[in-house]
Parts: sequence; C-alpha cells; structure tokens
Amino acid sequence: MSLAALVLADARFPGGGHAHSGGLEEAVARGLVTDLVGLDAFLRGRLRTAGLVAAAFAAAAARLAEGASRPFGAAGWPADEANPAAGGEARSRAPGPCDVAAWADLDAELDARTPSPAQRAASRAQGRATLRAVRLAWPSPVLDALVAVHPRPHHPLLLGAVTGLDGARPAEAARCAGYLAVTGPASAAVRLLGLDPLAVNALVVALGPDLAHVVGAATAEGAVAALPAPGAPVLDLMAQSHVRHHREQVRLFAS
Repeated sequence: MSLAALVLADARFPGGGHAHSGGLEEAVARGLVTDLVGLDAFLRGRLRTAGLVAAAFAAAAARLAEGASRPFGAAGWPADEANPAAGGEARSRAPGPCDVAAWADLDAELDARTPSPAQRAASRAQGRATLRAVRLAWPSPVLDALVAVHPRPHHPLLLGAVTGLDGARPAEAARCAGYLAVTGPASAAVRLLGLDPLAVNALVVALGPDLAHVVGAATAEGAVAALPAPGAPVLDLMAQSHVRHHREQVRLFAS
C-alpha cells in the first residue's frame, strides 16, 4: 500500500475527519443504533452505499492523476504531446491529469450522486480540511486543477488525486475511501454510545470481505457517467435532519 494511502487513512491525519460521524450521530439520536448489532448493520449499509460511491470516485480520481509524473507544458498538456490551444495538432488522447474539464466532470458526477446538500457540504468540508495538509506534502499542478473546479474539492476526489500522485493503483484509493467511510462512524460510536473500542475495532475488521467487494465494484473501468450510484435515502434524510438539530442544540459532530 502506498505511503499516501496509509497517511490519509491514519486517524491522526489532520484532515478534520474526527468532526464527522457519517450520519451515525443522528441515527443514535433517533434510537436507530443503540448497540454493537445496530452499529454493525449501519456500517455495512453505509459501506455499500455512500462508501461505494466514495470508493469509485477516489479510484477514478487516482486513475486521472496517475500520469502526473510526466512533465507538463501549457494548459496542463504533457510536454511530449501537441496542445491545440497553442496551435499544435490535436491528437486523440485520454484526459491529462491537469485537465480542469476532466476534474469538473468527476466533480459534477459526484455532486449528482450526493442529493443531500448537507452531505455535499460535509464532503467538501473534509476535502477543504484535507487540502491544507496534502498541498504541503504533495504539491502538484494536479491539485491546482482540482481546486480550479471548486475551492472546496470533494473529499473522495482529493483522496484519489493524492494517492494517484503518489503512484498508487486505483484500488488503493478505493480501499482508502471505503475504509474511511466506516472508520469515521465506528470511532464516533465509541464516543456517542460508550461502546467497547476493542469490540468496535473487531466490527471494522469483520468488514474486510464487504470492503473487498466494494473495491472490486469501484475499480471497474468505464465512463465517468457509468460510475456506481447506489442510493441511501435514509442517510440523506438524516444528514438534513442533523443540520437542523445542530442549529437547535449542541451536537458532538458536524455531520
């Protein structure tokens, strides 16, 4: 596993993940999750829905960023290829890692798969927090292209971009995103429900086969528009409810 994937998946990484429960706080407040059995069901459902979407887009971003080690000329075109914007002869080629339009496509498709404004805001908040750290560690015009699309990039896209820059395969980016989709809520459960952290850790480890299935589905190559789009209406509704309750009373987590 690449160093970037290990660092990004580390709970000590200063990316603001500790402030987000992935919807678990609202589920606990509603009495939907009260013990380890309920937490296990929540984590498995989240992994196969929101986790799969995050993993697929992280993998796509890693695939787009993986060519960034090549030297770049004007407008992000590889130096050994003609740039039609500069009067060169256009060639048929895949989007380059600095092509803003390619990152804009990923951003728009991920937005479309995140119908809850609260969930979109949470993704971008984590992306913005992560951006400050990764720009110091992995400075690259690829990150500039991603930020040119939106100053608060979606968290999965940033995960994929950085792991791709570090030479990781798309599967590593997908595994990192899927893992974070469940470890955030799992960590929050210890604080919200007072559960045994050793038992919660065992639940996360038991998700290994589910995570492997998600990684396999997330890394199937195809058009951006064909990336997985499983819905999670309950998570969407609870995310919106959490925002309202967060204004009315003290909550431990931003989402």
